[in-house]
This record gives sequence, structure tokens and C-alpha cells, in this order.
Amino acid sequence: MGSTGLSRRGLLASIAVVAAAPLLDACGGPKQDNTGTTSQGDLSKVLPDYAPSSLVKPDFPVVTGAGGAATDPAFLSYPASPPRTVTGPVGSGGTYVGMTPLWGAIPPSSGNAYYDAVNKEIGATLKMQPADGNTYGDKLAPLLASDKLPDWIDIPSWNVSALSFGDAVQAKFADLTPYLAGDKIKQYPNLAAISTNAWAACVWNGKLYGLPIYSSNVVIAGAYYYRKDLFDKAGVSADVKSAADLEAIGKALTNATAGQWAFDDLFGDNAGYICQIFGFPRTDYPWTTDASGKLVHRYETQEIAAALDWHAKLVKAGYMHPDAVAANGQDAKQRFWSGKVAVCVDGTGAWNGDDAKSGSAANPSYNRQAFKPFAAGGGQPAIPLGNGAAMFSYLNKKLSDKQIRECLAIANYLAAPYGSAEWLTVNFGEQGTDYTMTDGNPLLTERGSKEVATTFQFLACPPSVTTVQSGNTQVTKDYATWQAELVKATTKPLFYGMNVSEPQQFASLTRPMQDTIADVKVGRKPISAWTEAVDSWRKQGGDDLRKFYDGIRDKYGTGK
Repeated sequence: MGSTGLSRRGLLASIAVVAAAPLLDACGGPKQDNTGTTSQGDLSKVLPDYAPSSLVKPDFPVVTGAGGAATDPAFLSYPASPPRTVTGPVGSGGTYVGMTPLWGAIPPSSGNAYYDAVNKEIGATLKMQPADGNTYGDKLAPLLASDKLPDWIDIPSWNVSALSFGDAVQAKFADLTPYLAGDKIKQYPNLAAISTNAWAACVWNGKLYGLPIYSSNVVIAGAYYYRKDLFDKAGVSADVKSAADLEAIGKALTNATAGQWAFDDLFGDNAGYICQIFGFPRTDYPWTTDASGKLVHRYETQEIAAALDWHAKLVKAGYMHPDAVAANGQDAKQRFWSGKVAVCVDGTGAWNGDDAKSGSAANPSYNRQAFKPFAAGGGQPAIPLGNGAAMFSYLNKKLSDKQIRECLAIANYLAAPYGSAEWLTVNFGEQGTDYTMTDGNPLLTERGSKEVATTFQFLACPPSVTTVQSGNTQVTKDYATWQAELVKATTKPLFYGMNVSEPQQFASLTRPMQDTIADVKVGRKPISAWTEAVDSWRKQGGDDLRKFYDGIRDKYGTGK
């Protein structure tokens, strides 16, 4: 996948249901009146009208799939004469501090031609303060507590669980409903091109607060990747239709003596990936129902137990790399690039031109592909969708009406679609200084590679697209083709698109289950340990959590 920013790091995964501050009544039970949740009826009143962009015709058009999913458009080259989408002044000379995460080297703040180019274009000054993405979440709670928030801040959905966000969002951030709801968004046409699915995840307590970042209508946990070159060399078919087929590949491609194993970890943290094969709910939408309509948590399903047992069986057979069994994830990409493993799991953003460049450096024949969706039992796969965005930016509540409008005008510029003149500036800076056009696509110069970083995009950006990265058009073609197959098998999970803030009393339930999963999936503990852990989970709060969600369902529905 070659889209810029978030996809470069394989982080395009969406987390919607989050834990928030204690919301307890006098008797100690969880309250239902301040969960952050919004009913479907109230949601429709605050969502912006959707008006997709048709600025540039993609080489691979959008394909509509199941469950409301749709592929990202794919482009093989940039327009020779990119049109502008914004006319007239953008900003009015204001100065704003923006804080965003960054997974990579922090660029210089002074003498940065890229920052200067963007600020010149927007007619205002965004003083960017990128912070290490790996520790970004640690900085957010103190900022909220000290009341020293910047003017504009990105908050990933996976960081909100420690922020009492159902309450904090109302106290700290500007309500954008009066500016963007319904047809009000028409004055910001590039923001209007962001899909409804993404905007829905910005709504808390019946009001629109956030701007969605790297939105997409096909957000899934990730994919099962394989080294096509290694499969071809060994004469092994990649036409996988069941878990049994994958197990057979393990036997065919493992040669421990030669230092090659078929598999890296195939489970993912807290069963984040394997749920897509075995058919139990995803991590961020953990509920389903049984035949009677009773809510059933993912931990309670037969499918997760079967997945644990199957994965441990692969480990026992010796098909999994020892470092993967030892939970050494730091070198996982290197193991895949070097061919020490032939199959791995990763986010959809892992499949891009930069990956092909790194893999080819280790092995010139390197060819990453992804298996088509399949189900463990060989039946019809059902891949649960995540929210239309996983990251959001928020404006400080202390900003005046004039300042909010200026920031939204800037956001509209930053959200200019792929193919526009503005998109080139936001993503690559100044031509000749930060980038050059090579074979129809922008490539960073030596200076640009040091100064250009994903910063402005974490404040506002257009919907995701698949583009050429590092000059590799074949990867773009392969990814777009695979994504068209993927959307045939997607489905919306229970409570989809609903921001539910769970009472803090339930926050401690997850860690013991994650620890048990880590042990059982590699055979350090028997499957009976999982059964015992589930029983303990129910007694220590799981059953009460079910009652909490029963209340959500009764009051707000299930989002479907």
C-alpha cells in the first residue's frame, strides 16, 4: 500500500470502544448516562453531509463491497498539471501550536523548508511539535490534567483509554457541530469528501468534536502475508482456503536446519489478527450475540479457544520461528525480509513500495503478497471492519470563533485530495528543494528526506488512497487488486461506530487475558488455562461488563 503517512507504518487499524473514567452510581454499579455514546438517530443530526471528490480519475476506481466497505482508490502516477482545490486566502495570519505523534526522526523546526512552504501556502503559522509516537500516549494525560493543551492536537484512538475521554472531550475541546454538521461543511469541500463512517467516530455525547485522520472505508486489523518468491521456488500453492491449508504450508516450508521456518507469529497481540480467520469479534469491537440474542464477549467464544489450540499446534510442530515463539517482535520485519519466515501478519500499511525496497535489499527476488480472505473451517470468511478512522485531531476549546474558523479553513487546505497542487505541498513541500518528479511521481530529495515528516497530515488530511511509493508501481497494482477481493468479505461488528466509554472498574479485566493468550498460543500453558481464565474474567467483572453493554444496547442500539 503506497498511501502516505499512517500507512507507511502499518498502523491503519481502528480502535473505537475505549475505557474511560469511573462512571459509578452510589451503589457501585456502572452508570449509563455519560458513556460518550450517541444513538443512531442523534448521530444523523450532527454528521456532516458527504460529497466525495472527483478531482482526479484513479487508475483503480473504488470498488464497493459488503458491510458498507469500499476500496481506496489507487493511482499509478501524479497528474502532470495538478489542479488547485482552494482559491483565495486560506488563513488570516494566525499562529497556532500543533502537537502530533511521529514514528521516525523528529525533523528540525527552524530552517525547515518544508514547514516554511506549507505555512506560506496556508497564510498562517502552524508551529508543529511532533513527539515520539511510541511514547506519545504518556504525554497526553499530563497535558489534559495541567490544562496546557496546544491549540490543535492529534489524539490516536488507542490512547484515549487512559484519558477519561468521554468527559475530557467536552471539557477541553471545541464543539465543531455548529461549523460542520449537515450542509454547513459545504464551505469546506475537502473536509466534506471524508466519508460518513470516519466522521461518526468523531462524535461524543451527541456532538461532533474531532477531525478524522487517514480515513478509509476498508479498515481491518491486518493481513496474512506470504513471500511469493519463496512459495514459487518451493512449488507451494498460496491458494489458502482454510486453516488446514495454512498448516500444510507450515510442513512444506519449514527447514529448521537451514534456518527457515514457515511462520512468524500468526496470532497478533490479544488475538488481533487471527480473529479474521477463526471468526470471533475483533479487539476493539469485542461483542457478538448467541442464538438467543445474549451478548457474548470474544473471550467466551468457542472460536478463540479453537484459534489458541491451533496456533499452539503449529508451535509444537516446529513450524514457527523460535524468536516469534519467544515474543521477539522487534525483528519480525527483518525475519520476513531475509526469508527466515515465509508467512507473517501485519497491518495493511506494511505492503508498500518502501517495504519492497527493504525486502529487495535483503533478497533481490523479494515479493510480498497477501492471501485472499479465508475462514479457518473453509467456509465463507467474514472480516470485521474497524472505524473509518483511527486517529483524530481536536481544537482547543479556548480558541475563539474566529480562530476555529481559521483552523477549519487550514484543515480544508490540508485535506486537499491526492492529485491536487495542495496535496503535493502538504506531503512533499517545495518542488526542487524538498522533492523532484521522477517517472510521474514525487520523490524526496536528500534535504527533503531530512525535513519532510508526517506532521501536518496528523491535523487534517484527505481520505486514504493507494499510491506509488519508492517508484514501485507493481506493489500498488497488487495491493489494489487484493483490496478489491477483501471488500467482498467484510462485515460490520456489533456497536460499530459507537464511541463507548467503559467505566474504569473494568479496565483491569484485559491484562490477565492478554497474558493468558500469550502463554496458551505458544503452548506454555494448556488450553485448560484459557477456560479457567475466562471463568475468572466473568466473576471478576466480565458479567457486569455484559450488563453495562446490555444497557448501551437498550438505550442506544448496536450501531448496525
